Amino acid sequence: MRMMRGVGVAAGVVAAVVLSGCSAGGGEATGSSPSVSPSTVAPSVEEATEDPAPVYPPGPEGEIDELADEKGWVVDDLYGSASGFVQDICDSLPTSGAGGASRPQWLAESGQMDGDQGEVLLVGVPKLCPKWTSAVKQAASGSYERWFTDGTYVVSSKMPTAEQISEGEGLPIPPGTYRAQGRMEDCYWERTSKGGEIIDNNFATSAQSITVTIAPSDGQFTSERCAVWKPVK
Repeated sequence: MRMMRGVGVAAGVVAAVVLSGCSAGGGEATGSSPSVSPSTVAPSVEEATEDPAPVYPPGPEGEIDELADEKGWVVDDLYGSASGFVQDICDSLPTSGAGGASRPQWLAESGQMDGDQGEVLLVGVPKLCPKWTSAVKQAASGSYERWFTDGTYVVSSKMPTAEQISEGEGLPIPPGTYRAQGRMEDCYWERTSKGGEIIDNNFATSAQSITVTIAPSDGQFTSERCAVWKPVK
């Protein structure tokens, strides 16, 4: 009887251990989830950032640059900015071509008004050097006073096209009265017909002022060693 009681106790202990193990194993299988390695987490995508808006300095220079950027106006890379181009023209106007061309003439015929640069000057010159505003407007309109140095000019009121000028056709001299002033030595001028015959001419060993009237029917006008010929108003 004692042996039977001992076997029963041992069997009960074994059964309890087995049941306890199954219960623990089953709970772990159904209740736990697989662990995730940090390396498997997808990296976050950084949001794209836009370039910061340009900052313009206060004052007229900043206003010119801001408007040029808004309009998409482009000037020569030499100047770095639209306001830099305008300031260079303001500094150049008092001296560039001095004596040989009127200011609007210099602006138009030296290429300063080409492309977007004309628009930039129309906006910028009144802000940085307003005394030259009229010259810029005249250059933009194409209606301005033209002066003439030594050379031979075809007499015509019609201006050649840009293409004709690029092909070598010179600028004409419109009919009218012109005066050369200043100290002149051995100044020679002549008016000729379209066929080359001399209509009128003169040679001045020394002179301070010479006035010539060019007729619409003249063919050419030639000047040598004279001062600049300017229209008489």
